[in-house]
Amino acid sequence: MKRSFGSDNHSGVHPQIMDALVQANAGFVPAYGEDPYTQEVEQLFKQAFGSDATVFFSFNGTGANVLCLRALTQSYHAILCADTAHIHVDECGAPEFFTGCKLIAIHTPDGKLTPELVKKELKGFGFQHHAQPKVISISQATEFGTLYTPTEIAALATLAHQHNMYLHVDGSRLANASAATGISFKSYTTDTGVDALSFGGTKNGMLLGEAVVLLRPELAQNFLYIRKQGMQLFSKSRFIAAQYIAYFKYQLWKETATHANQMAAYLASSLTNIPEVTITHPVQCNAVFAVIPRVVCDRLLEKHLFYVWDESICQVRWMCSFSTTKEDVDVFVSDLKTLIADHRTQPD
Repeated sequence: MKRSFGSDNHSGVHPQIMDALVQANAGFVPAYGEDPYTQEVEQLFKQAFGSDATVFFSFNGTGANVLCLRALTQSYHAILCADTAHIHVDECGAPEFFTGCKLIAIHTPDGKLTPELVKKELKGFGFQHHAQPKVISISQATEFGTLYTPTEIAALATLAHQHNMYLHVDGSRLANASAATGISFKSYTTDTGVDALSFGGTKNGMLLGEAVVLLRPELAQNFLYIRKQGMQLFSKSRFIAAQYIAYFKYQLWKETATHANQMAAYLASSLTNIPEVTITHPVQCNAVFAVIPRVVCDRLLEKHLFYVWDESICQVRWMCSFSTTKEDVDVFVSDLKTLIADHRTQPD
């Protein structure tokens, strides 16, 4: 089996998560979130994000993002995001399809929106011919693996609220951001003025299930119906809840995310003296982006799994997960160095 640096979704389920699922499998409990597991995890989310936080489970990350945005918008609204955002690039138009909103993608050099970039698209308010800006959506960590500071997030939240808008965070890798910086979930979200959050676990050791976290009570009032209409209500909710109990209660999120981040740092450090490899973005969590020779890339893909991010310059993305080992990295780097050495000896 090939070693994978393609996605943190390629890893399996953490043993503690699997144990939690097995333990939750005993006996009978009510369905649709009325079980004691879900009730317990609701309190854990409040501890992590603040007493006003309300959590709702979904099957997957696209479902969490779409439902989150649906709770914040009407169909005549616009959602502003980075042009690399998952909701823009990798969700098959689901946000537009299910919300009816227009997505406005803003180019960024590093995946991070700034107030200056966003302000250019804050126009047409009250003009019936224009989609009305309503949500700024950011990813933490970004799709480039870069991180917002709390100050940067707070500036975007302030800008949004000044225009009667909301700030949404795609937090599929929020655990990696918090593990990398030591900054709590609450400090990254509730305390900075974030209104709604899609919170992930499957990229960090869980089997399935993501969470919509609404940080303003009024946003949660009708969400039960939005989720049901959105086909994301899981009858056996205890199996998502049990994973999050293990995830929070024993700080498993921190252990797994820290390891993934450390493996990415180790990978990046192992590449520093290879002239043919150019790391293109700061390695701040569990992603390494680099430009490598195309012929080397093609041959490396025969041995390992990873994605080519930008075909035009042969920029690749290498992701590490909780199950990535130093041996995996060493073998990968050794194969890369061998292919580069072969490439050097080939005539142009």
